[in-house]
Amino acid sequence: MGTGSGSRSDSAPMAEINVTPLIDVMLVVLIIFMISIPMLTQKVQLDLPQKGPDTRPQTLDLISVRIENDGRLLWNDEAMSAAQMGYYMARAGQQTPQPELRLSIGDQARYETVAAVMTQAKNADIGRIGFDSSR
Repeated sequence: MGTGSGSRSDSAPMAEINVTPLIDVMLVVLIIFMISIPMLTQKVQLDLPQKGPDTRPQTLDLISVRIENDGRLLWNDEAMSAAQMGYYMARAGQQTPQPELRLSIGDQARYETVAAVMTQAKNADIGRIGFDSSR
């Protein structure tokens, strides 16, 4: 068994790992962390809103408007014309607190009818409009 004098053939693979590139990469990563950590620890002043008294009404009125497939309009299950619907919406828009308008639309209802009802609600300044998808 020979201990060898340090000479080896050129065809034998190198058994040691060259760690110089690994050290270079680690130094670059260390410098990046040293630069970015102070930026992450800076404080930002935020003025968050404070919780005040609850001014919302406890019970909200709910108005159900249904648009049937054949174009009929129902206000709380009462059939009416588009002009009557506009009058009722104008009255609802003037109430304080304003009720929520819940639209229920048939699967085959015409888009023009839906758009006309929503335009009436907008013109009546009704701000709370929801859609009922349970049909």
